[in-house]
Parts: sequence; C-alpha cells; structure tokens
Amino acid sequence: MQKTEILQHNNAFCFYYLTDMAEDLGNSDKMAVNLTQKHIRGRLAETLLTLKDIYGTEDDDATINIKLSRQELASMSNMTTANAIRTLSLFCSENIVNTWGKNIKIINEEELKKISKIG
Repeated sequence: MQKTEILQHNNAFCFYYLTDMAEDLGNSDKMAVNLTQKHIRGRLAETLLTLKDIYGTEDDDATINIKLSRQELASMSNMTTANAIRTLSLFCSENIVNTWGKNIKIINEEELKKISKIG
C-alpha cells in the first residue's frame, strides 16, 4: 500500500498527520519571527526557554540539560558570539540565570519569560 492510499483510507491517521504538520509549521513561523524581530535580550531568553523545553533540566529542575558553547548559543539566537556573551552576563548580573562553563541554570524563569515576551 502506498503512502497516499494510507492517507485516503485512514481518516484518523490523516487528521493526526495534518495536525502535526500544521503545528510544526506554526512553530517554525514563530521561531522565524522571534529570531528576526525580537531584540537581543528577547532572542536569547527565547532560546534558553526553548532549550529547557526541549532538553529538560538536570536534577535541580533549573540547570538546562544540554551543554552549549557561547558560539553555539549565539548561533541559535541569531546573534554574534560577543552579543551572546554580553547578554548572558547581563542575565547573570540580574540574577535571571547562573552560568559555569557550558552549564546554564535558570534562576528566575518568570523574568526570562517576561523578557522573551516583550522581545
């Protein structure tokens, strides 16, 4: 049976498939807008929250469960490495996050969400 036949004969699967595709498209659109229209702080905040959602946290429920270089974090946030380092340092001085090496611990998630939302 070909893929198109499966979609034609299984309405539940077809509905699930289309719903999943629409959700992925919506997420891609949201990410494109975030990376092109938000200010640097908002982009980095959004990236940190997304990483937490995707990779989860360590046992302390705050440290993001992925280790990224500052260059990788900058690339994901559509900014220069220098801007990522500077913004992350500001987040640290404002007690929003704490960093050591490639570890990032979210201290004040509500403030991070606020920054992400206002861009």
